[in-house]
Amino acid sequence: MVRELMHDPFFLGRKARPAVMEDIPIAHDLRETLQAHRETCVGMAANMIGEAVAIIAFYDGGDVSVMYNPEILKAEGAYDTEEGCLSLLGGPRKCRRFQKIKVRWQNEAFQTRIKTFTGWTAQIIQHEVDHCRGILI
Repeated sequence: MVRELMHDPFFLGRKARPAVMEDIPIAHDLRETLQAHRETCVGMAANMIGEAVAIIAFYDGGDVSVMYNPEILKAEGAYDTEEGCLSLLGGPRKCRRFQKIKVRWQNEAFQTRIKTFTGWTAQIIQHEVDHCRGILI
């Protein structure tokens, strides 16, 4: 189900609780909401649809990937950039990102995965993980 976007900075500033298997329907809604906003959005965290749960969805190539409980283990190659966010009004904001990140997360079967991401995909993941941590750009 496509959900309405959350714009309340107090809610968005809360740290998300860890995801559990019972949260899989939230991930499905997150995926559908991201797809509905494909023209203007490349990634979303569950708090953007009103759920303070550590789940993110993002475009990786042409496909939507979903991560439960994502955690950045290592980051290299800092750079400054500007990002926008559908949940935040007022246009792009300056932030610091990393060119290469190593991420640990769980898939839909709650199996732990670890992978290194680079470039644009790494930037998207960092933005969404920040949402899970209650950090707004």
